[in-house]
Amino acid sequence: MYSKEVSTLLPADFADESRVWIFQSGRAFVAKEQREIDEQLHQFYSQWQAHGAPVKGWAKLLFQQFIIVMADETGTHVSGCSTDGMMRLIKSLERQYEVNFFDRMMLTFLVEGKAQMLPFAQVQYALDKGYINPDTPVFNNIATTKKALEQNWLVPLRESWLADKVSIHQA
Repeated sequence: MYSKEVSTLLPADFADESRVWIFQSGRAFVAKEQREIDEQLHQFYSQWQAHGAPVKGWAKLLFQQFIIVMADETGTHVSGCSTDGMMRLIKSLERQYEVNFFDRMMLTFLVEGKAQMLPFAQVQYALDKGYINPDTPVFNNIATTKKALEQNWLVPLRESWLADKVSIHQA
């Protein structure tokens, strides 16, 4: 449903099997922070290497709060050391902007075109009160490939893993 929209945000010249890492910030970044983060991400992936060989990489801040890192491994495979370098950058961004990229209890929904976060414990309440509904898109941050990111990153609540965890009332 949303795969066409997501695919327009990603590099077209990366293989579908390209590895993906998704880091969700605990808050949206303001415009100045977005520019700074995108610059730091560009610096990282333009110099990204695995055992001395360049990694075909890409990274970008999307929806003002998701850092997406992608590595096309058709040429150079990402090694533990090169993954460690990426994690150092993410941890550095956490400190620099005082955010958390690893809170798995916060879920993000696309409400009126904007990413809106909800603690897992409040999802049922939000459904019951009509803030979100079964068709509200939820970000599924477990995608590990470009193809999965395009097809399954943004899915309606009713089609997500979350549907089994809440009571969806049909109107």
